[in-house]
Amino acid sequence: MTTPRGFRDRADDSLLTLLGEIPELVRNLVIAEVDAAKAWLARTAKDGGWGAVWVFAALFVLFWSVPVLGTFVIAGLSSWWPVWLSALVVFFAMLIVTAVLALLGILRFKRIGQRQNPVQSIAQDVKEVRDEL
Repeated sequence: MTTPRGFRDRADDSLLTLLGEIPELVRNLVIAEVDAAKAWLARTAKDGGWGAVWVFAALFVLFWSVPVLGTFVIAGLSSWWPVWLSALVVFFAMLIVTAVLALLGILRFKRIGQRQNPVQSIAQDVKEVRDEL
């Protein structure tokens, strides 16, 4: 007889039958945990890589935008404002762009810590087994 979820009802199985299935169940559990660890590692590496890309983009903008674009905008704004005020406005605008790009990178890095580590999952499984014994 099967249950609504499709699992076999083991109430009528003998003790020896149940004991004989333990190695297969343990093997399946180990394989599932290894697969979960691989998937977690792949997602973590991807998020770490993308986070590094965003932070690198922020550094690139900060390094190259200040002298090139900054000079251009300062020259344009100096026709209305004094040169020192134009330079100050452009500097703070570049800092805001840098902060936004860095924030995108930091948020991507924080995704790494939000997922459950497979080691934690294994520890939880072991704890549950010990509680049953």
